[in-house]
This record gives sequence, C-alpha cells and structure tokens, in this order.
Amino acid sequence: MASLVELKNVYKIYGEGLESEVRALDGVSLTIDRGEFVAVVGQSGSGKSTMMNVLGCLDIPTRGEYLLEGTDVRELTDKELSRIRNKEIGFIFQQYNLIQTLSVLENVELPLIYQGINVDDRRDMALEALDRVGLGKRVKHKPAEMSGGQQQRAAIARAIATKPPIIMADEPTGALDSRTGHEVLEFLQQLNREGTTVILITHDNGIAATARRCVRLTDGKIVEDREQEVNWF
Repeated sequence: MASLVELKNVYKIYGEGLESEVRALDGVSLTIDRGEFVAVVGQSGSGKSTMMNVLGCLDIPTRGEYLLEGTDVRELTDKELSRIRNKEIGFIFQQYNLIQTLSVLENVELPLIYQGINVDDRRDMALEALDRVGLGKRVKHKPAEMSGGQQQRAAIARAIATKPPIIMADEPTGALDSRTGHEVLEFLQQLNREGTTVILITHDNGIAATARRCVRLTDGKIVEDREQEVNWF
C-alpha cells in the first residue's frame, strides 16, 4: 500500500523554552498507509488529540515533518490547508457540532457550500449521505428534535458527504449509549472495508480493539504500535 501520512520526529510544544513548557507530542514518528484502520489510544494528556489535530491539518508541528501524500504540510498555504480539511478529511467528534438552527440536511450541506458546490449537486450529495446513515426520512428535523445517536449519524453524514479518503474520528462514541456506539463503530468498519482510511482517537481499549492497528501514546510518545485481531461488530 502507498504511504498516505507520515510523521517524522514530530514535536508539538506549547510554551517552548519556558519553565511551563508542555511537549504534547515528543519526537513522534508514524506512517499510516492508504486503507488502514488505526486506533490512536491513550489517557487524557497523552497527546492523542494533539496528534489528531496535526494529522487533520488543524495544527502545525513545532518541529519535524508531516508528509500528507508526500507533501510537507508546513509548506502549504492556509487556503491549501483549508481545502484539505474540507475535501480530503472527514471529521467526526464526540460533540456533534451541529448548528441547532439548521435542519439536518442544511447541516450536512454546509461544508459543501464552503467548497463551492452548486445547490443541486450539494443537495444530492447530502441526501445520499443521510440515506447512507439511515436518516433519509429525517432530513427536515433540527438537531434538538433527534436523539444523540441520530445527531451523531448526522455528523457522520456531514463527514462522508464528499467521500473523503480519510476519516478522523475523535472519541465518536463518547456521548452515546453502548448499542448506539457499536452502530457507529460498525459503520466506521464498513467505511474502511470500502477503502476509506480511518483514524480513530480513543481512551478506551475496547473501542481501540475495533481497529486493525493500535498505536498507544503516553506523555506525547508512542509506546506501542502493533497489528491486532479486530473486534468486529
């Protein structure tokens, strides 16, 4: 498989040079191939969310290289980074980040508007994504009219509407009950079987067991990186 992302001796340092300096990432090197399903697991403060921010081009390393499809992201303009975040990476968060005054359909359409997609095409793309997650009959509902599981499915529809090659999921089941959480993880596994690269950020070893590969962080360092038997749902 071709290498999709590569971190080379990456540091993310807050307050560098100060007595209160924090090394959220401390010399991390990691390669993720196209089509992998990788769980990045660690406790609070381990650096896992910082790693997702770097991998998702939401933040830039203090030192070291991050190559995305062979391109050093530190050389990209803000506009180019924004395009990557909007088109190449789909984000799923613990908090659904849906706009309460918009319908579910309008929430899914919103990033497509930012991409400049015309009204007919973006409506079709949003409806297809909502059908995919089982919300085809609730497109006019607003988030407050839906359960937590339905809101997370709407957030997933928003993330997959453009069929991005990478999905980054940060504690995507954290606000859900066990059954609904399993449904979300099963959907991520299905996306991976279809060829999408999935990077799952979690503190939960059971959730990490749904990925083919587990990368464990402690104090900003990778302490384990192994293939594993998958816990299929």
